[in-house]
Amino acid sequence: MKAAYDDIADWYEREFLGRDTGDALGIGAVLRELLGEGAGTCLEVGCGTGARAAAVRELGWTPVGVDLSAGMLRHAQGRLPVARGDATRLPVRDGSVPAAVSMMAHTDMPGYPAVLREVARVLRPGGVFVHVGVHPCFCGGFADRSDPGAVLIRPGYLDGHWTRASWTDQGVRDKVGASHWPLPGLLHAFLDAGLALERFAEGNGPIPAVLGVRARRA
Repeated sequence: MKAAYDDIADWYEREFLGRDTGDALGIGAVLRELLGEGAGTCLEVGCGTGARAAAVRELGWTPVGVDLSAGMLRHAQGRLPVARGDATRLPVRDGSVPAAVSMMAHTDMPGYPAVLREVARVLRPGGVFVHVGVHPCFCGGFADRSDPGAVLIRPGYLDGHWTRASWTDQGVRDKVGASHWPLPGLLHAFLDAGLALERFAEGNGPIPAVLGVRARRA
């Protein structure tokens, strides 16, 4: 199966990740706050090029990644052990991992509720799942972020849709599209999957572009 990111994997690694912006969006800070230090396997669902593996490893976890895109996994192989697979059918045994993360990937997964059910399946009882993704309230085809100090929100937030519409041609959405989940629908998907919501965090900036959620399997 050809994945959407196969066509842009080299651009993503070279140009998109190659921009030295530090942690301008606060992605790493949200991950550290919600995942915290630990030990054992941490499964990254939709690991892409493995760009977040070092941050997971610094917290004491052993990162392992799954992604659908063979092109992205070519870049990830030197950063963490990986397997090619569909996030709605993870190649992982029931109740086998103590932790899992999804990093800036949920908008690439039209079936994210099914992904969350899979995450709940593979987590051990008491296992933790950390979701770090684009902020549904302030990011999407309905949001113009060209002025970082005054995001313009147009009608469309409540629609829930897939779109390539974007305020910039320097990002990912205009190239491969993205799914949008209004905040209630996103949080309900965690609960419907049997994951208990624990803590939340938002990224940097006057209007955050990142929302983090920590949940746990009962």
